[in-house]
Parts: sequence; structure tokens; C-alpha cells
Amino acid sequence: MKKNTIIILILSIVVLSSCHGYNTLLKSTDYEYKYEAAKCYYAQGKYSKAENLLNELITILKGTTQAEESLYMLGMSYYCQGDYTTASQSFITYYTTYPRGEYTEEARFYAGKSLYLDTAEPRLDQTNTYSAIQQLQLFMEYFPESKRKAVAQNMIFELQDKLVLKEVYNARLYYNLGTYLGNNYQSCVIVSQDALKDYPYTKYREELSMLILRSKYEIAINSIQEKRADRYRDAIDEYYGFKNEFPKSKYIKEAGKIFEESNSKVKDK
Repeated sequence: MKKNTIIILILSIVVLSSCHGYNTLLKSTDYEYKYEAAKCYYAQGKYSKAENLLNELITILKGTTQAEESLYMLGMSYYCQGDYTTASQSFITYYTTYPRGEYTEEARFYAGKSLYLDTAEPRLDQTNTYSAIQQLQLFMEYFPESKRKAVAQNMIFELQDKLVLKEVYNARLYYNLGTYLGNNYQSCVIVSQDALKDYPYTKYREELSMLILRSKYEIAINSIQEKRADRYRDAIDEYYGFKNEFPKSKYIKEAGKIFEESNSKVKDK
């Protein structure tokens, strides 16, 4: 941001030195003076005071370059205070209003990062997680050569893992419920397979694959006699796929026992 050094120094001494000066400033109709004061507060990290001034200025100065800069500083003021939801809204307003503005790249990046920082833990609603991924992907599409691209990509990977972890929790729950009020093993298989389909490179791939194997084995055990052999064969096929993909898995002994049990049941037929 371009700053008039002399004005900033004067305002820093005269305006920012007292609460009385700030209260007088809030009532002032000298908007140029307010604009420079807001920049001073922002530069000094006094984001709450800057925010109060900037909220007024973005309307008063509408149509000017000062309004553009004010809107960006407003978003950053919210961001630096930890109000990530409002910050993201401000950044989205900025790049929507100024699609080729001076701070459009930064606004698109921080729109995504703000939502990234505002996401809930995996067991809770993940609306912000999906929104953050969307904003970060848009940032990368619009600015594929940005120096922030790697950071944005890493945030997307983390957010995707959070979505997968939510599905891992659901799959674990279904598996632990077993046959309570229905065939929860089948639900575990469906949830796990869908997660692997949507996020094939997730770090939870091994656990999800093992949950599928365990569940298919339990489905076989709990099947009616006519379908039991086919279900055991399904578990055996799942074992081979698991072993090929994770030959050194921490679950490999458990998987081997499932294979042996399933294989013995098929041989008995």
C-alpha cells in the first residue's frame, strides 16, 4: 500500500496518541483525514480502530481507489483480529467488486485461508471446509503462478483429510454398531468405499481399506447359509487387494487371520 510518510507521522503523533483524539475522529466529516488515520491505525496493528473507520469509508468513498484499498484493509483488519468469517466475506466482496483490483490476488487467497482457519473439528458440520476448498481452488485457478500456490495446495490437502476423517469416524461407528438395528457392516463398507473414491490419496486409505475388509468378513459371518460362501469369497478378494496395496501394514496379521478363517469356510463347502 502506498503511504504518505509525512501524513502518517503527523497522524501518529496527533491523532493516535489519545482516546480523545480517536473519539473526535469518529465524529469528523473530513473523510480524507479519516482515511489516512485508518491507514495509520492499520499500519500500527490497531485493527479494531481501523475497522470502525473503514466500515464507514468504504461507502463514503465508493467509486474511488481509496474505497478499494479501504475494503481490502477492512478484510485484513477482521482477519488479524481472528474474525475469519467476516474477513472471508469482506475478501469475497472485494474480489467480486474489483475483479482486476490491486489486491485481488491477496483477497482471493485470504478468502480461502480465512475459511480454512474457521473450519470445525471433523465430527462437526463441515460447511466451512467445503467453502474453504472451493475458495482456495478458485484462487489457484485465477493465479496459477502465484507464490502462494503451494501454501494454498497444502491447505486444500489438510481440508480434504479433515473431510475424510469425518467419514472415518462414521465408518468406525457403523462397524462398532455391528448388527444393532440392522446391517451396519454394509453401511461401513459403503461409507469407506465412497471416501476412497472421492479422496483416493488420503492418508487414511489404509484404515478405510481395513474397515472394508473387516466389515465384509463380518457380513459373511452374519449371512444366511445360502449366501455365506459367496460373502466369504468377497472377503478373500478384499484381503488380496489389501495385502497387495499394504504388504507391510500394521493390520497385516489381522488381515491374514481373516483370510485364513474365510478360506477355511469356503473349503468346507
